[in-house]
Amino acid sequence: MTDILEKGGITRRTVLAGAGALVVSFSLLSRSLAQEATQPPAPEPPKLPGSLDENRFLDAWIRIDADGAITVFTGKAELGQGIRTALLQVAAEELDVEPGDIELVTADTGRTPDEGFTAGSQSMQNSGTAIRHAAAQVREILFAEAARRLAVASGELKAEGKAVIASDGRSVGYGELVSAQMLHIEARPQSSVKQPGTFRVMGKPMPRVDIPAKVTGGVAYVHDLRLEGMLHARVVRPPSPGARLANLDASGVEAMPGVVSVIRDGGFLAVVSEGEWQAVAAMRALATAARWEEVATLPEQADLPAVLQDLEREVGVVSESGSPDIGDGKTFEATFTRPYQIHGAIGPSCAVARIEGERLTVWSHTQGVYPDREAIAEMLGMPLEQVRVIHMEGSGCYGHNGADDAAADAALIAQKLPGRPVRVQWMREQEHAWEPYGPAMLVKVRASLGGDGRISGWNYDLWSNTHSTRPGGAGALLAARHKEQSFTPKTPELNISPSGNGDRNANPTYVLPNKRVLWHFLPDMPLRVSALRALGAYANVFAVESTMDELALAADADPVEFRLRHLEDPRARAVVELAAERFGWSNAAPPSGRGRGFGFARYKTLAAYLAVAVEAEVERETGRVRVVRAVSAIDSGEVVNPDGIRNQTEGGILQSISWTLYEAVTFDDTRITSIDWSSYPILRFASVPDSVEVHIIDRPGEPFLGTGEAAQGPVAAAVGNAIRNATGRRLYDLPFTRDRVRNAIGA
Repeated sequence: MTDILEKGGITRRTVLAGAGALVVSFSLLSRSLAQEATQPPAPEPPKLPGSLDENRFLDAWIRIDADGAITVFTGKAELGQGIRTALLQVAAEELDVEPGDIELVTADTGRTPDEGFTAGSQSMQNSGTAIRHAAAQVREILFAEAARRLAVASGELKAEGKAVIASDGRSVGYGELVSAQMLHIEARPQSSVKQPGTFRVMGKPMPRVDIPAKVTGGVAYVHDLRLEGMLHARVVRPPSPGARLANLDASGVEAMPGVVSVIRDGGFLAVVSEGEWQAVAAMRALATAARWEEVATLPEQADLPAVLQDLEREVGVVSESGSPDIGDGKTFEATFTRPYQIHGAIGPSCAVARIEGERLTVWSHTQGVYPDREAIAEMLGMPLEQVRVIHMEGSGCYGHNGADDAAADAALIAQKLPGRPVRVQWMREQEHAWEPYGPAMLVKVRASLGGDGRISGWNYDLWSNTHSTRPGGAGALLAARHKEQSFTPKTPELNISPSGNGDRNANPTYVLPNKRVLWHFLPDMPLRVSALRALGAYANVFAVESTMDELALAADADPVEFRLRHLEDPRARAVVELAAERFGWSNAAPPSGRGRGFGFARYKTLAAYLAVAVEAEVERETGRVRVVRAVSAIDSGEVVNPDGIRNQTEGGILQSISWTLYEAVTFDDTRITSIDWSSYPILRFASVPDSVEVHIIDRPGEPFLGTGEAAQGPVAAAVGNAIRNATGRRLYDLPFTRDRVRNAIGA
């Protein structure tokens, strides 16, 4: 052994030659392991604010060039919710510059941090918080460097015009202060963010930066993108979910004017042309030429509640406390249903893709550029680093609509026609028939009152599948499912989390010491489904708040007072009281044919608080319901742009009225039948309320809570409660169509 070590140590050959060397190697390894065992484990990195925790370097968020140009990066996408404006305000406040001094780059896998999906009203919570703290730290770095160069204390400096200025008038520009790698440092857990009393930009109204192009005909949406040499494509979808392409003679289509290519890959069919109208004409001809075999795969629509119960595979406990058994007190028991509903993008989905060399670039209205990149790369068999997805707004969103599928269509076609950009535009009937729907749901509630007039038992059962089947995974994309070498969607799994999914807001904010909330999970659905604004909160809050009104009636209590009786959170109480006050809530009998209704929820039970009161008129002869006015109060934490909060809440109220009174996907045993605006009606201008009020409770210094999805559930309940107040009849099945209202009141 000594000879081996003296002659040059252990080599691969000496180890293989004899057992002695092998023993030494094990001995050395054991010593190494023993040393490692005595060393303490490396400490966990400190938790950073918001999305900084996943993207920890300052220059991932903020860049300052030598000429003073400032760029701020966010992984979140502008979806019409005004997030670009609010994030500009946050960055400008902390950097001591004007919002117009900043270029904001939104979701782009080639430039911005990976912040997952823009969803769940979390953009301000995650990205806003990250940008705020990063900008505050960058400001401190600039001031420290300026103090060093000017030989003064940091306290003697101020910022103005993208420069740091000393009390004697000397100044240094931001660009001069920042060297190449100065901002490539890890963020700190705490920052000296500005305090509310010092704000110049935050907390004040600022015009939305995304609006001008939308109202002047500028390039506002991905639909408007035009690249040199761009081709136009249309996809021919199967006529029904279970259809299989049996035969195709495309020779006539290939000979049509302007047609560049007819593409078939398994059941995926597309036509590519030089001009857009040529593509539309060729698509229609190709659809006529295709022969499909169809099978009846859809259930009887009237039987949908029973179908949902039969599809149950697993039961999860969302919340349980005390003894929820129903006692001898007054009891309310009911079943509530929600149909499939669509996102209803006003502009059908669109995307553009181009392959140059080995690199693919896709412009898409996806809500998650990084997950979409992963799914597209998997579908095409491309290395992830060769795929770039850039977000561009689309004229319609509110969840996982057809945007990701359109991006996959464009990418698949572009791969077959490298060198030229390809624009894919969906048709209206494709959008309505093939986008992932908001899931149908079934809820059963059984609750009772105690002798003290409070809720003594609460049993809540919901039947739902997952409300998000977004990419990653190629199986989430229609094009990947229809290819010859097809991809299978991932099997959904029951996942109970604090923010909820199908169970979102199933656990009320009210104090209910005896309760049991169960999620009867459905892994499969008859129709393709995914995330629609508010996820399960829309149906769950509708059911919870309808039940609260019925229990208030049973307790002979005012509906607002009854809610306050079960609320301890002072912020929850504040929005309920403010909405009632500004509405002029009263128990006096309403005018004939009119009713008042109230609704409340804290979104996800951990985000924004919202209460709303509505007045509705009900025409007994026709069954028509119109919301006359709506008054809401919202607390979404510290206010950055009050106009943005007001816009989002007003929009949420109108959208919820539309869902609640009109919207439902219809189908027969084979096909979707609600494929246009006549078969899928939405709220029209003539039915918009006379007034919609949004009263904001600002919470300076409190965390951002998000706004965009707070109104949907409370408004649905308030409308239902108003109908109950006007007619004496409770409606349990959404939407409240004219026929259902007429049938309920016996007109």
